[in-house]
Amino acid sequence: MKAYSIDSVTQEVKELDIEMQANTVYTFFNSILTDELSTLDKHTIHSDADAISKNMEPFFIGEQLIVGNALIVGKEGLFDTDASIPQDDLESLLNYEVTPFYKQVLKLIKDTDINLYRVFEITKEEEEDIKLNTEWVLYVFNMADDRTKEYFLDELTKAVEAKKDITTHMQNMAILALNATTKQ
Repeated sequence: MKAYSIDSVTQEVKELDIEMQANTVYTFFNSILTDELSTLDKHTIHSDADAISKNMEPFFIGEQLIVGNALIVGKEGLFDTDASIPQDDLESLLNYEVTPFYKQVLKLIKDTDINLYRVFEITKEEEEDIKLNTEWVLYVFNMADDRTKEYFLDELTKAVEAKKDITTHMQNMAILALNATTKQ
């Protein structure tokens, strides 16, 4: 099966011919904790869920933050298929320029059990439940002004030092971000 691997350190994209079995992804990352993202149409991006704690390099596929190496395979319904995106198109979506804000956050949360992509639910103005994740929170605060970024980093530092539940902290930050975006 045609797949692509992306090395976050060398920034190299390789086309692979893999045999997809039950343990292929786990073997590729040498880890039983992996994330599956469906950012690319008709594809699955696999990444190592422990990449943050391993202090691996971050990069973007489009707007999607990926930490560490990635394995991309095609997806048709529930089935893995050959990757159909041309390699040039995939490479054009890659951005290895990660802002200092992202790098600082990743360094702060490296010893926590946070998962960037695990979905949590928050209630917006007691009306509707919205499903978000930590990666979205980081994306929003990365776009904020320097003072807001500084506030976010200071509060995250306090939460990490106090050994608070970082997922709960990110949920609270998501509420702040949502409230800020609806007031504008």
